[in-house]
Amino acid sequence: MRAGRLSAFCGKSRTNREWRRLVPVKAIATKPLPVPVPAPPAPVIVVVDDDPAVCGSLKFLLELDGFTVRAYSGADELLDDKQFDNVSCFVIDQRMPGMTGMELIAKLREQKVLTPAILIISHANSALRARASLADVPIVEKPLLGNALVDRIREACRRS
Repeated sequence: MRAGRLSAFCGKSRTNREWRRLVPVKAIATKPLPVPVPAPPAPVIVVVDDDPAVCGSLKFLLELDGFTVRAYSGADELLDDKQFDNVSCFVIDQRMPGMTGMELIAKLREQKVLTPAILIISHANSALRARASLADVPIVEKPLLGNALVDRIREACRRS
């Protein structure tokens, strides 16, 4: 009966002994499968911008680049959350109602949150550039063209 099944498959009837000669046992033996190594978790990026379109666009862009993104519509919303343990980088808009981006970064530093931050702004003046430089906060100017922001985020994640 077995020879009949094999002949239907191969077109020729062979006995088990013949098959063993044609296919060595070593070729059939399988090695144990390697244990999969879990991928490292994606860096968590926090985006703070009062413009929902900018928040949504940045979230989409950064998730495409493999980051996990949490978006906040303002400084107060972020400060109320207080979940900064696993954050790799903050991307903060400078011009927001209630509190500027630099003021938010200063508040985070007061709370001993030393995670790298990147400031985004349309037109940075020399005074703001000087303050940001002293605080070790890079500035990326809007419109966000090319990979400038993503490159800065990757650099900040390597530092954190």
